Amino acid sequence: MKTSFDPTQAAQALSNLQNIIPAPAEVHSSGGIFKLADHTPIYVDPGSAEGKIIGMYLADHLKPATGYALPVLPAAGTLPPGRITLTAAGADLGLGAEGYELVITTDSLTLRAPHAAGLFHGVQTIRQLFPAGIESPAVQSGPWFLPTLTIRDYPRYEWRGMMLDVARHFFAVADVEKLIDLLAYYKMDRLHLHLTDDQGWRIEIKSWPDLARIGGATEVGGGPGGYYTQEDYKEIVAYAQSRYIMVVPEIDMPGHVNAALASYPELNCSGVAAEPHTGIDVGFSSLCLDKEITYQFADDVLGEISALTPGPYIHIGGDEAAASKPDQYIGFIQRVQASLRSSGKQAVGWEEIAKAKLLTTTIAQHWNSDLALQAADQGAEVIFSPADRAYMDMKYDESTQLGLIWAGYINVNRGYTWDPATNLNGFPINHILGVEAPLWSETLQTLQDVEYMAFPRLIGYAEIGWSQQTVRDWNGYRDRLAAHGPRLTLMNVNFFHSPEVPWKE
Repeated sequence: MKTSFDPTQAAQALSNLQNIIPAPAEVHSSGGIFKLADHTPIYVDPGSAEGKIIGMYLADHLKPATGYALPVLPAAGTLPPGRITLTAAGADLGLGAEGYELVITTDSLTLRAPHAAGLFHGVQTIRQLFPAGIESPAVQSGPWFLPTLTIRDYPRYEWRGMMLDVARHFFAVADVEKLIDLLAYYKMDRLHLHLTDDQGWRIEIKSWPDLARIGGATEVGGGPGGYYTQEDYKEIVAYAQSRYIMVVPEIDMPGHVNAALASYPELNCSGVAAEPHTGIDVGFSSLCLDKEITYQFADDVLGEISALTPGPYIHIGGDEAAASKPDQYIGFIQRVQASLRSSGKQAVGWEEIAKAKLLTTTIAQHWNSDLALQAADQGAEVIFSPADRAYMDMKYDESTQLGLIWAGYINVNRGYTWDPATNLNGFPINHILGVEAPLWSETLQTLQDVEYMAFPRLIGYAEIGWSQQTVRDWNGYRDRLAAHGPRLTLMNVNFFHSPEVPWKE
């Protein structure tokens, strides 16, 4: 079935191709169009449960705007023209765990990937190749067409993530799940949840129930706080897994622990429970590192979190522990990372953990010093989250109502125009695991606040993590980002309309 050539539609299709974010590694356009019809079948590999789920995901995301109930069928025999095929058959293993190849002709669309994650990422590219109206929650008139092309695509870095601070202000399960969908749309694959801090403890620990009951009752400013039950947490983890995103939980220790100290007197050296803390100052709290109960507490908490978390990574914080004695801090970090390793998990910590002797499996997170160099010298991999480039809680400019300024203003340009390979002078590039954009929540109370500070900056961090440096430049990115304004609007994202970007209506 040949699609009739329409020059206007072909031009629009080419424009959509030029606006993909993150930018693909290789793109070759052939100038035609493939039209989606109300009977277009989606074929998947027979017997592949993941393939069928991804096919249904694509069909479900195309249905609201098109009104088409596209059938998802097992591939068998000679397939008819006018089809969509999602398959691992014949895929290039060189594309890796998350890469894919997309071939669109006038009468077929074939998405190949050696692994399911690659198929899922390729589906996000397909969504972006349609006109922006494909993201509408209501039926639109169409027509629905795609450019003919070949795309070969794979990520630059394994770790492409966002950190959400739910400790200083709490965000509901549904809020986190919406954020997960947006991360998936831009091919991010990690969600780091900062679950505990001085102001709040946000995860139920059955062996220490007062952590959530007492420690979870407050937040910055004195609001009611909240916490995730273990069932809530498992729901978030499962939802993220269905989008090929790994949840990395953080239990920040031995500092940033006032919520724990307010919950259990025995964790304090004085034996007296701390008062709840609703301010935003840091560096004043510490577990009592002289007491064996502290290490039992750490083992119990990390043991329960590990059992709930299928991914290999548990973040132990380790930052801004000014109230802990240096030698005791080092001993604590070494003991905790070893305990995690013995239970089959890898410790992740902010770069201060490099003061201790690290296991080669431990991962450090660079944010504000050159301690990441010490981590790499010990054989550790490093996640790059430079505060002056990647902290999304920094104000865009002096007029921004939300956010802080201690690391400086981070407009969209500044957030995009840096390269992890050259960010930290002298850092060995073979120790860069990837990129993560943290969003601390001192000033953020609602999902709309989160969206405003994260978008559009998070889209740039997604491209830094995925796209090859050779295909990145500010001018091209700015124009591509402008075309995503209508998509974000249709997805009901409260994004900052940066004056640096010529937004399209």
